Amino acid sequence: MRRIAFLLGIAVAVAAQTPEISGSRIRTHTKFLADDLLEGRGVGARGGKLTTAYLAGQLALIGAKPAGDSGTYFQKVPLVGVETLPGARLAAVSKGKTLPLRWLDDFVGGSERQTTLDHFDAEAVFVGHGIVAPEFGWDDFKGVDVKGKILVLFTNEPPSEDKNFFGGKSLTYYGRWTYKYEQAVRMGALGVIILHTPATAGYGWNVVRNSWAREEPYVKLKQGEPALALAGWVSQEAAQKLSAIAGKTLVELEKQSNSRDFRPFSLKFRFRGRIPSKVRELDTENVVALIEGSDPARKPEAVVFSAHWDHLGIGMPVKGDRIYNGAVDNATGCAMLLEVARAWAALDPKPRRSALFIATTAEEGGLRGSEYYAANPIVPPGKIAVGLNFDAYLPLGRTKDVVLNGVNRTTFWPVAQDVAARMGLKIVPDSGNGQGAFYRSDHFPLAKAGVPAFSVNMGSEFYGKLEGFAASFEQKYGANSYHQPSDEYNEQWDFSGLEFVARFGFALGMEAANIDALPTWNAGDEFRAVREQSLKAR
Repeated sequence: MRRIAFLLGIAVAVAAQTPEISGSRIRTHTKFLADDLLEGRGVGARGGKLTTAYLAGQLALIGAKPAGDSGTYFQKVPLVGVETLPGARLAAVSKGKTLPLRWLDDFVGGSERQTTLDHFDAEAVFVGHGIVAPEFGWDDFKGVDVKGKILVLFTNEPPSEDKNFFGGKSLTYYGRWTYKYEQAVRMGALGVIILHTPATAGYGWNVVRNSWAREEPYVKLKQGEPALALAGWVSQEAAQKLSAIAGKTLVELEKQSNSRDFRPFSLKFRFRGRIPSKVRELDTENVVALIEGSDPARKPEAVVFSAHWDHLGIGMPVKGDRIYNGAVDNATGCAMLLEVARAWAALDPKPRRSALFIATTAEEGGLRGSEYYAANPIVPPGKIAVGLNFDAYLPLGRTKDVVLNGVNRTTFWPVAQDVAARMGLKIVPDSGNGQGAFYRSDHFPLAKAGVPAFSVNMGSEFYGKLEGFAASFEQKYGANSYHQPSDEYNEQWDFSGLEFVARFGFALGMEAANIDALPTWNAGDEFRAVREQSLKAR
């Protein structure tokens, strides 16, 4: 009876509190984190160090405990930075003729072998989407030996209206470029060239170029560990020229790649390349802080709140501007993380479970910081109730809806629905145009470790705005500002929507921190088995 009374006391006290989450404070954090002083928050750079110092300082001010290495707020993430140098060369050679491809204009990418110079001369083989998915009866390789070859493929995956076949309109992990490179290594390939089109990639060549024409972070290779000599992309124009050498059109290649009967074939040319690289060890870290729960039996468990702090740093100039500030992506998410942490620290009494706040490094380089945390957790996955991630918000006002992509695949779904209903919100499906948003942000490594984890996003139905406003603005942002120097803070922004989404994320975290049973993935979900294993190991 005493225990029941204790728990009821916590529930009543917590429910009576209305956390003071402030849009003006979110604005202030966003403005600072997007300032030129931080030089685009580059990983392993001065601006990155200023960023992590600021985040740690803010967490210390609210009284959150350091949860990193040796009693600090920092979890060191051992990465190697590899920057392809301007002298990179790539050409297609066929029957004595050579088609040279120009660095940045026609191709980008680099060696993943973490060496200063890589040479190669290898046959180009078209492998469609480069997918092996037995659960969908799909195999683009059909037993063909591609060892030592350069694989040419499309990103994305076979189109479908059936949600049980590659997720229907929603992209699965098979469609992500990261999967393509990982599968190529498993097949023993020498390298990969992705044929870029705006439709298959979901963004223009300028995004690819700006993202890859800089230092890339990688986990340090172990002795003898295989890696690609070339992980690259070619522009749509270059892809059309390469297709012509093989006697095909780009449209024909894409059509063939969407057939279940597709078989790999030689493109009748070889790729010859020289990739010089600058290689260095990166000094970078996740920022981690803990606010302990009030229930002695439950406080070893936690709710995780996360946001990535990095952006692209200083890079190729666009209209004279070389600083990729990343105001939307992801100064906004970090600002919301700090404000949620501040409100959580002010609760008295605290929820039953603890709250772990993680600002991750190297998300833009392939979720490296969150992957490192998932492999080296401070709170084991089997003791994490849920993971709630904040990533990239357009400060345009309040929406009537929110996106919590993947929550319907978990036992936390009824709780999320109830919280949304209490706040006058509706949860809508991801509107990310089939570009696999679930697999592109820092909740994903936690999900792979079994944790019910999702990003908390704004919807598209804005108060006081006409239908289609959000889609139009998102399209403009994607074309003109995403991964561009123009992703800068704007004093005219309306932070009321970010305030409300932060309140929603806070409320979800409160429910997860006080719920009796730890949530899990639904039966049959791709993450259910690993969740069950983690719960047994807790």
